[in-house]
Amino acid sequence: MSRQKLSIRNLLLVGFTLFSMFFGAGNLIFPPFLGAQAGTASWKAMAGFLVSAACLPILGVAAVALSDGIEKLCGRVGPRFASIFPLLVYLFIGPCLAIPRTASTSFEMTVLPAAGALGIDLEGSFLGIEGSFAAQAGYSALFFCIAVLLSLRPDRLTERLGKVLCPTLLILIAVIFTGCLVWPAGTPAGPEASYQAAPALTGFLAGYDTMDTLAALNFGIIIAMNVRAKGVTQDGSVVRETIKAGAAAGLLLALVYSALAYVGAPVGRLAGEGANGARILTYVAGSLFGSAGLAILGFIFFIACLNTCVGLLCCCSQYFSTRFSRLGYRAWMGVFAIASLFISSAGLDAILKISEPVLHAIYPVAIVLIVLSFLSGLIGRDGKVYLWTVSFTAVVSIIYGAQKAGLAFPGAWLAGWLPGYEAGFGWVLPAAAGAAAGVIVPRCLNGFRKKEDDGKHGQ
Repeated sequence: MSRQKLSIRNLLLVGFTLFSMFFGAGNLIFPPFLGAQAGTASWKAMAGFLVSAACLPILGVAAVALSDGIEKLCGRVGPRFASIFPLLVYLFIGPCLAIPRTASTSFEMTVLPAAGALGIDLEGSFLGIEGSFAAQAGYSALFFCIAVLLSLRPDRLTERLGKVLCPTLLILIAVIFTGCLVWPAGTPAGPEASYQAAPALTGFLAGYDTMDTLAALNFGIIIAMNVRAKGVTQDGSVVRETIKAGAAAGLLLALVYSALAYVGAPVGRLAGEGANGARILTYVAGSLFGSAGLAILGFIFFIACLNTCVGLLCCCSQYFSTRFSRLGYRAWMGVFAIASLFISSAGLDAILKISEPVLHAIYPVAIVLIVLSFLSGLIGRDGKVYLWTVSFTAVVSIIYGAQKAGLAFPGAWLAGWLPGYEAGFGWVLPAAAGAAAGVIVPRCLNGFRKKEDDGKHGQ
């Protein structure tokens, strides 16, 4: 039987679709913020950012494809972990954090600037309901209705995201980037304090906020579905074409991230003291093209947030309808859309405040799972190696995440002695120690048992 493969056109369409699913609110606002803060050290910071925000997500897609699903990958740690960790990942990158964030960010970057330009006051109240809250609730309801309609057929995402929305998004971003090349805002200043000592490591941690490594563990199921819809049905071929599409998406992510960091690098404090990535982009777009630039930026945020929302709704609904089959795919989609609507009403700042400690708690576990999956040639698929490595990593990352949330954790002072702990890398040494223990301890025990058996046979 000949090997099946996608045509170049279809491969690019699937790659565009995966890019669209990855590239949401955080992907837009964090690179220019990194550029503005890192200044002249932007290229070093971006090198670290690209590892965690582009390379790791694509490796995650490949790891899940090669392992035949996130459950089987997590199953190498143990059946209980395979039941709990994927559920947590789907909840956090789904209705608990990432999906509500798409609506909240889109509202703040489309409706609020438009209302300001038109002189509409959203701070008043009507019948005891604050105007901004009512506007956000109404916008989020419309936003999720559109996302649900686009998500009804997950096997058709290449037609909706890959063919239409992704190219439109890339063209609009290119307009902003080209404007910065033609009319530069100035030259980058020196890096701020957080990027002076170790800009690459700080950039690596900034990549956590995109949530893409977690999302990568879940997107594989939808991408494989779209690969099959293009006529590739052999399991091995589906895996290969999924990995190829992931590589195309990763290259596109790296190019767009670099362009956005370039946009933000000369801005620094020109956008205002303490300006975030959204304000930096608003400043740049407004300076370049005036009100037309703000309209372009609004469309960019709307499309990027909508694309990611659609991708997350699809993969979460597909997973839950398979695991908890009392509700079907569309019923779960309705549940997640309604739950996300209520959570998004808390606003973007509240969602981001919650997301940081959660990401620091579970991101390192996802990273070691991905790395271990590519070391199977050296360690095999021994569950002990996976169990020890993940356990050691999880203990430290959970403690660090709890401290980020302001919670007291027993034994936290011990974790503070680990190298790189304050910078967010305290889990690296325990992960290495866990992997070593997973390899050495079973072999020592087997050797000890063999000696005992030889002794018994010699008596």
